[in-house]
Amino acid sequence: MALLDVVQWDNQRGDIIHKFPEGAISLGAQLIVKEGQQAVFFREGKALDSFGPGRYTLKTGNIPLLEKLINLPFGGKSPFPAEVYYINMAEIPNLKWGTKQPIQFLDPIYQIAIPLRAFGSYSIRVQDPKGLLIMAIGTWQAFTTEAIGSALRDMVILPKLQDLLTEMMLKQNISILNVAAYYEEIGVAGRAKMGDEFASFGLELVRFAVESVNFPEEDESVKRLKKALADKAEINIIGSDDYKMKRTFDTMEKAAGGNGMAGGMMGAGMGVGMGQMMGQMMGSAMGQQGSAAGTKMCPHCNAANPANAKFCSNCGKEMIAGVPCPKCNAMVPPGAKFCPSCGQSMQAGTCPKCNAQLAPGAKFCPSCGEKLA
Repeated sequence: MALLDVVQWDNQRGDIIHKFPEGAISLGAQLIVKEGQQAVFFREGKALDSFGPGRYTLKTGNIPLLEKLINLPFGGKSPFPAEVYYINMAEIPNLKWGTKQPIQFLDPIYQIAIPLRAFGSYSIRVQDPKGLLIMAIGTWQAFTTEAIGSALRDMVILPKLQDLLTEMMLKQNISILNVAAYYEEIGVAGRAKMGDEFASFGLELVRFAVESVNFPEEDESVKRLKKALADKAEINIIGSDDYKMKRTFDTMEKAAGGNGMAGGMMGAGMGVGMGQMMGQMMGSAMGQQGSAAGTKMCPHCNAANPANAKFCSNCGKEMIAGVPCPKCNAMVPPGAKFCPSCGQSMQAGTCPKCNAQLAPGAKFCPSCGEKLA
């Protein structure tokens, strides 16, 4: 075991803990602690004396907790066994965190369970060197920045992350599709939520940032959500009626495109059906335009007729479809419960006195003469 006369550490940016190489430290050796460092003496797993920035000559007078452990058979110059740990007290920036596996999250807007992956960074500063050393050496067995960062990620950040995202996104009704606009707010909330646990390890959580929240594109839930949003956008652009017509044509075209003889026969039948349905849809859609041009469409076969025609020139049926409103005489489509012109009820009722059938809009019972409200 080498005899140590000078104890010091030239730390690099981002280093947190450094264990000085083992050796017997001689009384009278020089201990050098640089700015932003602190040195802690350990013996048998216990934190003893600590030193801030400065140069120290090690002797029993300035290491009182070690004094009883040191044998002095050589005039106070004998070596003594102890471990020295250096702690970097400056801020440790740009530590990374990220989910190992996607976490399940229920989108508060679309009510679809989405597997999320999240990534970000954080920075820490040591507040209690002895507390951190006891945790790192005794519990985590972590001496490097990477090992300490992994322990913090697994013990603090990831267990809190799902609760953090759920609370924030449910509270503000944020969809996963819009979460990128809230990274800063989630980071601030994360620092507040995790700060106490970091403090219990002797650390200050200086900064916590969310840099990405995403989801695997190949997941079936994600595909369904994207299709629903694409359909919604298309409806907004072309209107619900045209969208239904398009979907009907798409379905028919897909069915007609089957392979083999059965597919060909189905295709032929579908082609006829599509032609008929298209004629009906187009006729219905153009009905109002035909009326404006001096013609009107037959309500039964969609054939064009003069505006004053009473019977269809194609099918011979009466051009008037519906019944007159008993209140305003406007024509009401068959099956309508209320007049679209004045709101009069078109539903038949019964007399409250004799239970006779009443015509829509009747003011008196035709059977007993009872006045109706």
